[in-house]
Amino acid sequence: MNSEAPVVDIRALAALARVDVSDAEVAKLETEIPSILKFVETIQKADISGVTNDTSLRNVMRADEDPHESGIYTEVLLKAAPTREGNRIAVKQVITRKNN
Repeated sequence: MNSEAPVVDIRALAALARVDVSDAEVAKLETEIPSILKFVETIQKADISGVTNDTSLRNVMRADEDPHESGIYTEVLLKAAPTREGNRIAVKQVITRKNN
């Protein structure tokens, strides 16, 4: 990357990600994303010459060799949930969809 802020086509990125963005969001992202990319460029320049690859690390997840029957704990989990809607746990909505 060069020292100038990269030009980012927000609408093209949104189309690739299948995300709807408003004109206001495009304007905001056009200023934010180049700054983020510049920060990533700064991180990539960090001196890692003294860092070694620790080969003692390994995947500690167990193999799922004896899975339980699907759905046998559903009712127990639903009873433990604070609220439910039918056979689903009801949670507070944190993401909203704007209609243009």
